[in-house]
Amino acid sequence: MTSIDPERTTLTTAASMRVLAHPTRLRLLGLLRERGAQTAAQLGDVVDEAPGTVSYHLGKLAQFDLIEPADGQSTDRRERWWRATTPLTSWEPADLLDDPDKLSASAALQKSVAQVYATRFGEYIDATPAMPRAWVAAAANGDRSLRLTVDELAQMRRELESLVDRWLEASAAHDPEVADGAERVAIVYQAFRRP
Repeated sequence: MTSIDPERTTLTTAASMRVLAHPTRLRLLGLLRERGAQTAAQLGDVVDEAPGTVSYHLGKLAQFDLIEPADGQSTDRRERWWRATTPLTSWEPADLLDDPDKLSASAALQKSVAQVYATRFGEYIDATPAMPRAWVAAAANGDRSLRLTVDELAQMRRELESLVDRWLEASAAHDPEVADGAERVAIVYQAFRRP
């Protein structure tokens, strides 16, 4: 099943990981997190899928408490609104190493997430010619190859997570309804032992 706290849904079963590994479901969950409550029709317009297909995928996400029904945002009571249950979904691959089924599901989910990251970065690259110079100059992209012990890598993970948490607080201070110059920014970081 899944484990939920107010900030994070933790996937604990192979079935939950397989459900989220579907590219359309990953995209729908991301859209609900970014845009807030939406209907299947609204989401269908964005992902270019029929509302019935989107409703099916939303139902799968709801089975594992990744999303839930939301209060209607319009006067049409026939519309069914959905929202993400938490701003983050996680799972711990190290905890799955002794379960081949969970490990396989985790690998499929990680590969799907990597494809989403690659697509988003490609969209950014394509959009840079139309972006203000200051936003292009402020962006970061790079990699380093380090030699670390497992304890040092674990410490770096904790520090990266702490750094992101600090900037989440700054992000929360910006009201999306107020034109204060803040825009959506994606942060993706990876640190892993090279095979």
